[in-house]
Amino acid sequence: MIEEAAKLLARSRFAIAFTGAGISAESGVPTFRGKDGLWGHYKPEELATPEAFERNPALVWDFYRWRTRKILGAKPNPAHYALAELERLGILRAVITQNVDDLHREAGSGNVVELHGNIFRVRCASCSYRENLKENGRVREFVNSKDLPRCPQCGSLLRPDVVWFGEALPRATLERAFKLAEKSDVVLVIGTSGLVYPAAYIPYIVKEHGGKVIEVNVGSSGITPIADIFLRGKAGEVMAKILNGVRREVKGL
Repeated sequence: MIEEAAKLLARSRFAIAFTGAGISAESGVPTFRGKDGLWGHYKPEELATPEAFERNPALVWDFYRWRTRKILGAKPNPAHYALAELERLGILRAVITQNVDDLHREAGSGNVVELHGNIFRVRCASCSYRENLKENGRVREFVNSKDLPRCPQCGSLLRPDVVWFGEALPRATLERAFKLAEKSDVVLVIGTSGLVYPAAYIPYIVKEHGGKVIEVNVGSSGITPIADIFLRGKAGEVMAKILNGVRREVKGL
């Protein structure tokens, strides 16, 4: 099955990847579901909704600063690097991710579509101000502060630039992802539950347009019923094998 997946990717016209929390679990980033997931310890309505932020912004910021510190300690794993290498080989055209941890870019992927935002960005709750803390070198200072962050333009509270429960995905970002899926003849689905919509439509769009679905996951998901190839295992281990297979295919073509 690894060889079949490698052949599909190597011979694809326009391959994309669609990733979820499972790809970053091996990097030490907590997932949201499963026995060790974040939502097993916290209620999302208390920490990741606009109402929660309005009710208790200090609690929400305590949680997101903790999350950011956890992600700062994480490094890309072989699955992230494999996707970046597939892009360099000219096979993978884009990574569409539900993750906010920025590990795809850190691994070297260039064309990354972040459906749910980026934990290293902040935006004003009132005006159009946005800031990338990582690019500005302010992440450590920001996460270690105890103060509620304020917008330098209007003085309103800053919030994480992520999509919370009950919020719509940014329209332009979602349209870009859907257009990529429509063009794709192969989608590599890695580490997603396939339960969060509208993001989970992406493999279905590929399938509806005649493309193939390759799934890499530790267990069955909402995507498994439509997968042409299902590879059970840890993302890093499976993707390293797929990458080696693709390299062999490319040399043999």
